[in-house]
Amino acid sequence: MADKCDLCLLGLIILSSLLTGTSGVDDHVFISSGENVRLSCNNALSDCKSKTTWFYYNSFSHSAVVELIKLGIMKKDIERHERLSLESDCSLNIKNVTEEDYGSYTCRQYVNGQKQGTDARVSLHVLHVSVSPSSSSSSSSSSSQTEISPGRSVTLSCQLYLYTGLSCDDLVSSEGFELLWVNQTGVDLKTDSRYQILSSSYQYHCFIITLTTTLLNEDNNREWRCQLTHRNQLKTSVRYTVKYSGEKTVLEEPHNVSNTKVYQYH
Repeated sequence: MADKCDLCLLGLIILSSLLTGTSGVDDHVFISSGENVRLSCNNALSDCKSKTTWFYYNSFSHSAVVELIKLGIMKKDIERHERLSLESDCSLNIKNVTEEDYGSYTCRQYVNGQKQGTDARVSLHVLHVSVSPSSSSSSSSSSSQTEISPGRSVTLSCQLYLYTGLSCDDLVSSEGFELLWVNQTGVDLKTDSRYQILSSSYQYHCFIITLTTTLLNEDNNREWRCQLTHRNQLKTSVRYTVKYSGEKTVLEEPHNVSNTKVYQYH
């Protein structure tokens, strides 16, 4: 039993050394699902491609560190390897981001098998919107179109997959994060009685805010936006636009409204 505990402790020490560099501050990148994102490797050496290894870890869905790229070579046994690429400056590109991509990314440099410098860490947070009733013919939630009949109720769920060691309550009270549903002019839809807005959160990794309403004839071309703010500054946003086509209503796929925002906090 003691040997087993020693092995567990050793595993935790290795994991901690992998994910915790000495730079002290992570980069935090916010992106909407369906967009492309570039994660910077701030510790890159010259001619870095053959020296760079990228790791991924998500304590909420993975029990072990995943090696995405080893010394510049893509790991082909990774399910999402076709969406990943390594740039000449050793930044990591992720195409068509999904909510499953959120987590902690670590860039490490090696020379002759020896680790060089400090690790560059990036925490990726993903804003994702889904709609119900869902389309049975859609291939994925991030690229689906949902057809419903006019007059029916529709619910849009906006979810922030947030990777951090703080609880959601702490992030709201101390860090000032907020999710809002707004109209085309930026007015908070909580002020309009025709919309039901509900907020909830899991303990550590995400917020959810839902919008429920019954579609009206005048909703054709109406836009609703879910936006993430940090201390009243917009970080990223996703919009849904209602389009009437014949006797059916089509909710268009989400679009990122703002550019990717990167910031640092202690």
